[in-house]
Amino acid sequence: MTTTAKPTTVETAPPAQPAQPEIQQQAGKLIIHVAGHIAFKTITIGQENGLFSALKRHTEGLTTKELAAIVEADEFYVGVWAQAAYAAELLEVDGQNRYTLAPHIGTLLLDSSHPGYVGGMPVVFSQSEILDDFSANLKSGNRIWWNDTSPEFIDAVSGTGKPFYTRLIPSGLDKVPGLVEKLNNGARVLELASGVGNGLVRFAKTFPNTTVIGVDGDAHSVDLAWERVKQEGVDSRVSLVQSTLENFIDEEGYDLVYINISMHECRDIDRVTENVKRSLKPGGVFVISDFPFPATHEGLRTPAARVLTGIQYFEAQIDDQLVPTAVFVDLLDRHGFGDVTAFDITPVHNLIFGTK
Repeated sequence: MTTTAKPTTVETAPPAQPAQPEIQQQAGKLIIHVAGHIAFKTITIGQENGLFSALKRHTEGLTTKELAAIVEADEFYVGVWAQAAYAAELLEVDGQNRYTLAPHIGTLLLDSSHPGYVGGMPVVFSQSEILDDFSANLKSGNRIWWNDTSPEFIDAVSGTGKPFYTRLIPSGLDKVPGLVEKLNNGARVLELASGVGNGLVRFAKTFPNTTVIGVDGDAHSVDLAWERVKQEGVDSRVSLVQSTLENFIDEEGYDLVYINISMHECRDIDRVTENVKRSLKPGGVFVISDFPFPATHEGLRTPAARVLTGIQYFEAQIDDQLVPTAVFVDLLDRHGFGDVTAFDITPVHNLIFGTK
């Protein structure tokens, strides 16, 4: 008689479950991200409705009833906002439930002339062109350019870029040996990607003996810049040209060519750099003011780098990305600039320069 063997049953262990502390740790990280989003929206609500401005004017503090009356808002809603703002360490509160701005918050969120101003960031990241449009175009990969964006977006970007100019002119330029002295004595200066004119006006006012030419490819920005230049009374020493940077060459000779947070957007970065070199006088300086994007994945996990990854959402839509500092150093070296130097001004702002 033939005996049929029964199949052997192999019991498999259930998949290993991660340790409870590990799950809690990861959950904590997600909660922090959600809390950060709430804090971000609390900032924008406070900016849009004048809540921070009212509190800045009343340094003695305000109850939510008083604050609501000043901004003409619902007292209950203002109370909810104030609690969230306190939780996010934007406000302080005393024993009489009077709220004041936390230290330096008024400067950082409201004073656009201060080098540390960050109040433009919540405004620009609230624009649909960055995160919302990226999500909408994620599958299609649709690309845009600056002239496809709204006037509100251009204005928001201008506000975000203003402190970069504040840090660059004059203290950043002062790090370039002999440059500020030359500018004080009178020099010809060229700004590439001059936008709405913030840099042109600041430069002309800081160095009254200089003449400045601004070049930008966006007609709307050029128009806004010219209005600003005339309004500030520096139009006798400032002129504007609408042109792509790749096509602009002026061999009359400049003492300084600079570009602020836009070099990474050049369609042909080598061609632009060669045009700059041809435009400079012997001994002239090319200054690149930009974002120090991390060179490694490990470098991405800092608050500053996370902000820069947020900028990448818009940069991707114009078919571009931020680049590490070393890319600009290599660029200037490759085109024969001398004494190439790079340093960070802040965690989100660097300076690279070289001499012809």
